[in-house]
Amino acid sequence: MNRKHTILIVAPLLVAGLGGCLAKTAVDVVTAPVRIASRAVDLATVSQSERDEQRGREIRRREERLAELQGDYADKEERCLAGNDRACREAVELRAEIDALLPTIPVEPEED
Repeated sequence: MNRKHTILIVAPLLVAGLGGCLAKTAVDVVTAPVRIASRAVDLATVSQSERDEQRGREIRRREERLAELQGDYADKEERCLAGNDRACREAVELRAEIDALLPTIPVEPEED
């Protein structure tokens, strides 16, 4: 077989093979904006369970901070009662921070 015959046989096979690739590429190009927009909507919206998880983490962070403040306050109060004026001033500052933080922490119902 000569070179012309080979090209005549191979060329239609290449065109058929490339046609599938071109069609897939065309579909990918056409559907890309839809996929991108869908992904953006997924990222922009927060589900109720995600909001609940975020709220739970924030409440736990506040509870941990409150525990730290209460421990520091107890220490400063003890030093204040022992006559340390600086500890008294620091205890007053800690108490103000505790009082500001308390309303932001939900109260758990008491078990019977």
